[in-house]
Amino acid sequence: VKTVPKASSALFFKYNAQLGPPYYVLLDTNFINFSIQNKLEIVSAMMDCLFAKCIPCITDCVMAELEKLGKKFRVALRVAKDPRFERLTCSHKGTYADDCLVSRVNMHKCYIVATCDKDLKRRIRKIPGVPIMYISQHKYSIERMPEALGAPA
Repeated sequence: VKTVPKASSALFFKYNAQLGPPYYVLLDTNFINFSIQNKLEIVSAMMDCLFAKCIPCITDCVMAELEKLGKKFRVALRVAKDPRFERLTCSHKGTYADDCLVSRVNMHKCYIVATCDKDLKRRIRKIPGVPIMYISQHKYSIERMPEALGAPA
């Protein structure tokens, strides 16, 4: 007997019905760092990528990870404390940001995950209906976003 995991009711065929503007984008630590290295202003670059209003979200774990990195990353910490970013509180133990982001996306499929981390991308690709935002050629790109929602190809 083989048990098949239940599919989310948010998924209509392979499209996620919960995704729609304004987009909630979960930011990872390295995404903020690479945005600074590529001289990208996070909110405006997201709007250029998705052609819609975006609300960047930062979990407590990502904030803790940025604080742990020390003086070298204090610019990233200052960017993360932007009042336009929504802070999400974590209820779990530990401060490992990757596990936190994966579990949050598993619970609520209304997020786009912004990361440049190969391992985290691989873990998120296994979750159906969750788009991934990353940086390529000094601008934001997105994968697994349905064309019906206006994302560029």
